[in-house]
Amino acid sequence: MIINAYIWIGFIVFVLLMLTLDLGVFHRKSHEVKIKEALTWSAVWILLALAFNYGIYLFMGKEKALEFLAGYLIEKSLSVDNLFVFIMLFTFFDVKPKYQHKVLFWGIIGALILRAFFILAGVALINQFHWVIYVFGAFLVYTGIKMLSHKDESIEPDKNPLVKIFKRIFPVTGEMHGGKFFVKLNAKTFATPLFIVLLVVEFTDLIFAVDSIPAILAVSNDTFIIFTSNVFAILGLRALYFALAGLTQYFHYLKYGLSAILVFVGVKMVIVGFFKIPIAASLLTILGILTISILLSVLFPARVKPQLVTSKTTKR
Repeated sequence: MIINAYIWIGFIVFVLLMLTLDLGVFHRKSHEVKIKEALTWSAVWILLALAFNYGIYLFMGKEKALEFLAGYLIEKSLSVDNLFVFIMLFTFFDVKPKYQHKVLFWGIIGALILRAFFILAGVALINQFHWVIYVFGAFLVYTGIKMLSHKDESIEPDKNPLVKIFKRIFPVTGEMHGGKFFVKLNAKTFATPLFIVLLVVEFTDLIFAVDSIPAILAVSNDTFIIFTSNVFAILGLRALYFALAGLTQYFHYLKYGLSAILVFVGVKMVIVGFFKIPIAASLLTILGILTISILLSVLFPARVKPQLVTSKTTKR
């Protein structure tokens, strides 16, 4: 128990240190993240995740290492859907590129807290009521099938329930104020549209967590493995966004791949009572689905380039 506590504390300290270096040193001043910088940071986060995965292999064994890698790939692949939402959201509010990193940084801080709660609750539910795993599995199968018929929709923040509640209790300016979330006007504090963007980012992650956390529970019931694989995937999400923001629209078959992954892990959870799919087979299946969907997108590009929503401004 003491060793486990030290491992948890060490990992949390590592995450806080990396976040401090990220915002306090490397991104202390707001600037537009160029493709080279984004690719460099993406490589750094991926290498850190793989190094951590190797550490799990050394100290916790092959099975746990495979569980971490499968969880990391699931979360990483499902988070690509977030990128589409971020693109539309930043376009809608006309958020300048140099301020986008700040929004995503604080959005990820909130995401880490929300994910920790979801993971603890999910593991506790399964440990206490094993039948919940079948509910999660059926939900993932349903979500995966529904994803196929889901059509791209425009972003309408004013219809977001969280934004509606916030605007009822706090005044919001009608225009941006640089990279500020709050400003004082006539001795009164106002939230800016940039803070509304942050709220929608947090709400979006909450919705995606409903899918991704049960999906990772299909490959592991170890809280440490689930949490750490989630954290590494989320921490690399910002760099992935800036690296792939201009390319995600071309991965039009990826949606089908993500749908197939959700259905697969859902079926895996539903049948776990009488047949357990080995973690190695699960990992290979997930990798295969991702590879095929990306290759199909490259070999058979979309004929019509998707259009992003037009910029708008919020009303006071």
